[in-house]
Amino acid sequence: MPNAQDAFWFKSQFQPAIEKAIAGTPFSVDMVTAFACQETGEIWPALRRQGLPTSRILELCVGDTIDASATGGRRAFPKNKAELLQAAQGDRMFEIARRGLVDMASYIPAYRGAAARPDKFCHGFGIFQLDLQFFKSEPDYFLSRRYADFDAALAKCVAEMKSALKRIGWQAKTSLSDAEMAAVAIAYNTGRYNPAKGLKQGYFDGSKYYGENYAAYLQLAKSARFPAAEAAPSRDARALPIAAKKAAAKTAARKAVPKKASAKKAPAKKAAAKKTSAAKKTPSKRKASKAATRRP
Repeated sequence: MPNAQDAFWFKSQFQPAIEKAIAGTPFSVDMVTAFACQETGEIWPALRRQGLPTSRILELCVGDTIDASATGGRRAFPKNKAELLQAAQGDRMFEIARRGLVDMASYIPAYRGAAARPDKFCHGFGIFQLDLQFFKSEPDYFLSRRYADFDAALAKCVAEMKSALKRIGWQAKTSLSDAEMAAVAIAYNTGRYNPAKGLKQGYFDGSKYYGENYAAYLQLAKSARFPAAEAAPSRDARALPIAAKKAAAKTAARKAVPKKASAKKAPAKKAAAKKTSAAKKTPSKRKASKAATRRP
């Protein structure tokens, strides 16, 4: 699961884009970071620790393989492979959803059991997990794999955050407390928020509710400070493993040594040049003096 280093990495990759997307809203970079931790926190941290480039990490941020069953499970479209195939272009979508699962599972062991079953596929797409229930109304978003484009996925996330804010009746707010951010997250997950229940709302993972997990991730995100001024290199360049970054730093340090030495020698050369010039001028003065003594 995500730790402070993962949250810092996320900000180092995406903070400038997030700041632009949330301008004029009561949302924060920490709030968006917490959503990424909550929605796909079992995927992208593991992928980035394995040294994958950011573009590939975004492609592999898929999940949720739960189908409908006799005892419960998924209730939204598509409940299973058969229902997906009945939809327009459902066969193409299944291929994408199936391939996404297989590719992601090659890096994430927890999904290998599902990937081994030929009828299993992913229902959630993108680092913020847009659910496949929206395939009928927005098929191109899924078929064109726009979920792998961070800006496109972020736009969907922010739009849903705004909708959640409106459902609670807080659309006029210009800022949010931590508790209010968690409330918006619960409405984001369930479509509503009940103040009487506090954080114990949303998906229950067997240990904690969505609201409780989100509140914890929000504090994690706030502990990982990343100055916007530092977010200049390309995303893939900033995705280098720590070992590679240290090696690059050592190489740069070794290359810098001759330059420093050269800089120190420059004044010495100038001083030597001045001495040489002075030495050349001195004899001429002496010769002039001797010539003067010879005169009658």
